[in-house]
Amino acid sequence: MDSFKKMLEKYANLVVKVGVNVQHGQVLIVQSPLESAEFTRLVVAKAYEAGAKLVQVDWEDEAITRIRYEKAPEDSFGYYPQWQADALERMAEEGGAILHIKVPDPELFNGIDSTKVATAVKAAAVARKNYQAYTRNNRISWSLIKAPTRAWADKVFADLAQERRVDAMWEAVFRMNRVYSEDPVQAWREHIAHLKAAQDRMNAKRYRSLHYRAPGTDLRVELPEGHLWRGGGGENERGVYFVANMPTEEVYSMPRRTGVNGTVSSTLPLNLNGRLVDGIKLTFKDGKVTEYDAESGREHLTTLLETDEGAAYLGEVALVPYDSPISRMNRIFYNTGIDENASCHLALGSAYPSNLEGGTKMGPDELLARGANVSLTHVDFMIGSAELDIDGELPDGTVEPVFRAGNWA
Repeated sequence: MDSFKKMLEKYANLVVKVGVNVQHGQVLIVQSPLESAEFTRLVVAKAYEAGAKLVQVDWEDEAITRIRYEKAPEDSFGYYPQWQADALERMAEEGGAILHIKVPDPELFNGIDSTKVATAVKAAAVARKNYQAYTRNNRISWSLIKAPTRAWADKVFADLAQERRVDAMWEAVFRMNRVYSEDPVQAWREHIAHLKAAQDRMNAKRYRSLHYRAPGTDLRVELPEGHLWRGGGGENERGVYFVANMPTEEVYSMPRRTGVNGTVSSTLPLNLNGRLVDGIKLTFKDGKVTEYDAESGREHLTTLLETDEGAAYLGEVALVPYDSPISRMNRIFYNTGIDENASCHLALGSAYPSNLEGGTKMGPDELLARGANVSLTHVDFMIGSAELDIDGELPDGTVEPVFRAGNWA
């Protein structure tokens, strides 16, 4: 037990110092499930030790979320309190930081009408549009991390005795976040340097397009002029370095909005706001999804694609080697923040403006004109496997291997 508490404390210290990188005098908002109370208290303590002026915890309870979808009137789902969105925007204006402990139950909305969930997700996105501009443009420090809950552990470790599942999930979270290292903060600095080297290699190439080939996938993705590859973390507008996703194993960029053609098949299930979608197949023409299907959860995919005009276009291309540490754990985590770091992936919806030279200073119209996608949503889905090959087309038209058999060529 003492050793578990020591690991918990090391993890809390890591997310405060590397994830959100709390600064002296800063306000930190922590969004946490009730089940993560012990860990969240440690995060709060570490944030104050780092100099935070105030740490505000917003507790979340999935049982209460589920009750709303079962009991609330129909007009509830299109409503999102503007004062809640305004509070987040004000926090961002004042240079605060936000930490999300995000672990949605993969089966939370089983039996719930898909349109209710889609309506609520869209209402939140519309109300929080100004706040999202702060995070999408990396104007503030923000980080998404994981902490086990019973429902999530039961789904991922269903092959273990029930009393072992939450412990197994903690072990997995510690391992994928390098918490078992003697000095996790230093281990992350080295990891970030490794990702930055891959990012720099890709930026030096200036590929015009990438061509993906695998069973069920034959997809050509053009990259816009001035595209940038990113990896690890980045600086906010005050020059503070933070890591938005922990764990992270990807280098990522944006596709040209109208330059995606062909077919692609997913290789891992997608947890779409508490609804599972598996076996996704998409066909693109001039950037837009023209045909789609899924082996299960097709109706949830439909509501995603109908969010707005941009939801049917791609906003991200991300490269992750098949032999990444998370992939080697050989387990599906039913959590995009983890599964996307075991697999090459794409994202439907908004591009990150930081993936375009000068993009964080552009408005939506200019981003669209430069080839970036704009949308209320951004949803990653996994396409990597040991059978994935990717070729890159250089500016002079030469084609060379980027990935072979799922790994860097």
